[in-house]
Amino acid sequence: MMEFPTYPAARDALLSRVRPVGTETVPLDASLGRILAEDLVAAENIPGFDRTAYDGYAFRAEDLAGATREAPVTLRITEEIPAGATPTKTVEAGDCAKVLTGAPIPPGADTVINYEVTRFTAEAVTFFEPVARGSNVVRAGEDVKKGAVLARRGDVIDPGTVGTLAAQGVTQPRVFRVPRVAVLSTGSELVDADQTPGPGQIRNTNAHTLGAALRRIGAEPVYLGIAVDTAEGIAACIERGLRECDAVISTGGVSVGDYDLTPDAMARCGIETLVRGVALKPGMACAYGVRDGKLMCALSGNPASCVVNFYTVALGALRALCGHRVPVPEEITLTLAGGFPKPSKVTRVLRGSVDLRDGTAKLIPARQGNVVLSGTIGCDAYAIVPADSGPLADGTKLKGFLI
Repeated sequence: MMEFPTYPAARDALLSRVRPVGTETVPLDASLGRILAEDLVAAENIPGFDRTAYDGYAFRAEDLAGATREAPVTLRITEEIPAGATPTKTVEAGDCAKVLTGAPIPPGADTVINYEVTRFTAEAVTFFEPVARGSNVVRAGEDVKKGAVLARRGDVIDPGTVGTLAAQGVTQPRVFRVPRVAVLSTGSELVDADQTPGPGQIRNTNAHTLGAALRRIGAEPVYLGIAVDTAEGIAACIERGLRECDAVISTGGVSVGDYDLTPDAMARCGIETLVRGVALKPGMACAYGVRDGKLMCALSGNPASCVVNFYTVALGALRALCGHRVPVPEEITLTLAGGFPKPSKVTRVLRGSVDLRDGTAKLIPARQGNVVLSGTIGCDAYAIVPADSGPLADGTKLKGFLI
């Protein structure tokens, strides 16, 4: 029997041959979800000056050192400073300035107190207790210090990153270009989803499932249609995909039947084979290769097998193509809910959803099986059952990852 590689070995073989496809700049308001192509390093402090956290009064803390309820201290108000204004006077001994939230701290002052705990008039303020020096002052650089790395090359731009870019005056961030990934379906039994299947035919679901999965990681799917079951026809479609796109994914034709012709078509296209089959259930049937730095992923036509192989083997390389800093999902521990009755001769992948209500990451298994596409609805995690495992009891701890 042919010895197949483990899925991590297959995954790493692809990862070693993939690089991001290039960079570009985009308008800031169009950058959400894009992947940074360079570190975001703070060019300036945020805030850029010391400012008040409250509406109140700025003064020298030493002037209130002896203030008590019985012996209060009264300071003269020298000016009022709203947010956006510039102080015009230095706070001297016996003085204070009225400041509104966000206003700069005037020279000479080192402390702020909110007005609610004082007694004040338009000309003076009375204080009834000392205040620690520096209280209620937001220091320059308290949010961001100049030179700090705020986000890394390969990080996905989220709303917080967008706001931070704006705070640094970056309106055209450099991002990785969105890779175009050709999606090809093979099989004479397939019809497009908007058609009514005839006798012996089925609708093409894999192209749409993979297209959605590619969009979620930041790639652009390019649908090439359905190729009939001939090596020449499949090869022609693969050639088109390699010519027009940055990678190709096909489904169907990778097992050992008379009409499983995709590996032959790959050879006709001069694709170097990296992986042919993986020790995995579901998802054993597959073929992976590369030509001129472009990845070819040939997955099973069985819907669940296709999806499992995509997430366990292809995903890391495709995320690397998009520019993700951490292309392989991080491993987590999942607690299996309800058990699993079947033994597993080879490594098995259990699909399911994570339940966090009891404070642990509990995997609720979905319906399993090679052709069970509906079991992927709501699926957000995979658990890995080691090879040569027997039936699993409720509460079994398994390694896995989120998708």
